[in-house]
Parts: sequence; C-alpha cells; structure tokens
Amino acid sequence: MTKSPNFAFIKAGWHADIVDQALVGFKDRLTELDVDAEVDIFDVPGAFEMPLLAQKLAASGRYDAIAAAALVVDGGIYRHEFVAQSVVSGLMEAGLNTGVPVLSVSLTPHHFQPGAAHEDFFRAHFVTKGREAADAALRVMRLHATLHDAAPSSAAA
Repeated sequence: MTKSPNFAFIKAGWHADIVDQALVGFKDRLTELDVDAEVDIFDVPGAFEMPLLAQKLAASGRYDAIAAAALVVDGGIYRHEFVAQSVVSGLMEAGLNTGVPVLSVSLTPHHFQPGAAHEDFFRAHFVTKGREAADAALRVMRLHATLHDAAPSSAAA
C-alpha cells in the first residue's frame, strides 16, 4: 500500500486575499486527482520569511514536498526585486540543503495596481499556479520515490 503524501504549504500574509487562492488551487487539484494528501498550512508575515520556514519544515523529514506562495509587488521602490530574488534563491537553497522539493508559487508582477481588474486577474492566476504546484509536488514526489527505490543498497558492496 502506498502512503498518502504529506505536503506543507506556506503562505505569505501580504496580499493574503490573492495569495490564499494558490492554496485553493492546490487543494482543488489534489481532490480532482483523488489524491488523499495531508496538507499542513503555515502562514508567515511576508515572502522574506518563507525560505527559513521551508528549510525547517523540510529538515523535519515529515514532508514529501513544500510549496510556498507569495505576491511580491513593486511598491515604487527597488526593494521588490531584491526580495523576490532572495526568496526564490532561498527556497531553492532550502530544497538543495535538505533533499526535499521546495516549490515556488511566488509571483513578482512588473505592474500591479490595487484595483478590481488586477486583483481579479491575480486571484485567478494564483488558483492556476496552485493547481500547477499540486501537479509538480506529485510528480517530484514520485520521481524521488523512484530514484530512492532504484538506488543500489549499501549492503551490496
């Protein structure tokens, strides 16, 4: 019997009404695929706090994959590009350091203006990105399991 997957989903609090839609898409996609997965949800203040938590969650050995969602917008200063690059690099490093896939559902639009048109667009886009993250989480989990099963035993040496 195959064990049910365990996933962690980290959400940044800035623009939560938009970012939370990624979790909706993630869970909906798992349901559509009839995957009985446990999804533990973690809220952090902003995107910058995601990599450290992702690394700690990955190091716990509890999760098959971790997804992290944020919307980093241009507030009129250069800071958003620094934050976005740092976050994505940190998430990648967390996965490399632990061997647990860490998926980024973090978006940095060039032009985001508060208002119905942009907010509605990004809400829908985050649902799509959450669905894609669920597909990716399942694929990398299966790939890692296949690689683990195919690895030669150290006892055979």
